[in-house]
Amino acid sequence: MPHPSPESQHAQKVFPSPNHGERKDGRRPDMLVLHYTGMPDAGQALQWLCNPVSEVSCHYFVFEDGRTLQLVPEGRRAWHAGVSSWAGETDLNSASLGIEIAHPGHDEAGRLAPYPEAQIAAVIALCRDLVARWAIRPERVLAHSDVAPSRKRDPGETFPWARLAAEGVGHWVSPTPIRDGRFFQRGEEGPPIEALQAMLALYGWGVPIDGVFGETTEQVVSAFQRHFRPERIDGVADASTITTLRDLIAARGRAPVS
Repeated sequence: MPHPSPESQHAQKVFPSPNHGERKDGRRPDMLVLHYTGMPDAGQALQWLCNPVSEVSCHYFVFEDGRTLQLVPEGRRAWHAGVSSWAGETDLNSASLGIEIAHPGHDEAGRLAPYPEAQIAAVIALCRDLVARWAIRPERVLAHSDVAPSRKRDPGETFPWARLAAEGVGHWVSPTPIRDGRFFQRGEEGPPIEALQAMLALYGWGVPIDGVFGETTEQVVSAFQRHFRPERIDGVADASTITTLRDLIAARGRAPVS
């Protein structure tokens, strides 16, 4: 029996994965989460996402050359986000669509190679289609590292979020330049830390608002930097980080409501 046609015109065919289920309470997806596969071989990554033993999957898979496959129907709950949270929600698989981008990931030294041009063009086209058809707001197009900052770094600091935003996908403001000045880091406590945590939580990150700059806060600050201020990712809340976060929140408040 032939496979059905892909739901997105930007996917070439369906390559079905068995790893999916019902969205909880009929939840309609209103988030888009982007991943890299973190495996050196794209074919092996694809097979893993379609192997019932792995218990992982995604809705779409994008090869380095831009070829795109649909693995799971959009209305189904693919298993891509894992233990994660955003804006108070924890069942993000029910709330989101997931795209896996074939890429070997960070090397042992923590370096991340750029993404190929053909691949990024394909990701942008696919994302534009998904956010339009599912009415996904820009600030709910997220990195895996945003929703699981203690576990994940993907799609990483070389992923061109600014370019996606210029093409109408995702939320972005120009990062404030890095400069000398007051900063906050792990081990510090007090009202400024609580204010920082409240700003991060307001945008959506899962962070305690306890006035203590602990491991979780450091991980969330690193995740913020990886997405929105990738020039330096150190988990230190310097003036550039805090001002960029403030500008991001302000820009979201000015965005039109669809």
